[in-house]
Amino acid sequence: MTEPLSIVYVIDDDIPVRNALQSLIRSVGLQVDAFGSTQEFLRKKRPDLPSCLILDVRLHGKSGLDFQRELAEANIHIPIIFITAHGDIPMSVRAMKAGAVEFLTKPWRDQDLLDAIQVALERDRTRRQRETEIAKLRERLESLTPREREVLPLVVSGLLNRQIAAKIGTSETTVKVHRSQLMRKMGADSLAALVRMAEKMEISNKAD
Repeated sequence: MTEPLSIVYVIDDDIPVRNALQSLIRSVGLQVDAFGSTQEFLRKKRPDLPSCLILDVRLHGKSGLDFQRELAEANIHIPIIFITAHGDIPMSVRAMKAGAVEFLTKPWRDQDLLDAIQVALERDRTRRQRETEIAKLRERLESLTPREREVLPLVVSGLLNRQIAAKIGTSETTVKVHRSQLMRKMGADSLAALVRMAEKMEISNKAD
């Protein structure tokens, strides 16, 4: 059996609704895993795959909105699609401000939910790709010497070699060597590429 490329989670304490959602999601070829409570969801070991969560706003003992906040506080990043039979505007505004992909009230169109799922899964894929890229860049950054790490933000700020040399108290020739080495280690074939890398790692490009 091949591994799924993504997975959709459902948390809803209404069994008929939960079953209907599972059937709908499976009908378009997506993997789905459903839970009757937030506790069940948290106990489950989840595969490291792009995913999203369809979450009922009103659950026994805890609201979906409170759970959204708990996930954020626990640094669990999963795009959320809220569903509810009793939603209101303040509730939807709160959910969307906190990063929800969609807030659907009954009766919603199946296609609207399926469209929201695709948006949510793509958002999670993008986040994962970005985090993987940043992790690789940080590995390269760790390979730099302390002096090369000192020179890096000065280079991406646009300073000339002689200006950098004056700032850190060394020769222009030495700066050229550091610059060449850090470009090679970072895998940057141009200053523009190095600047983009620095931005992704949130390294300041402003020289003091």
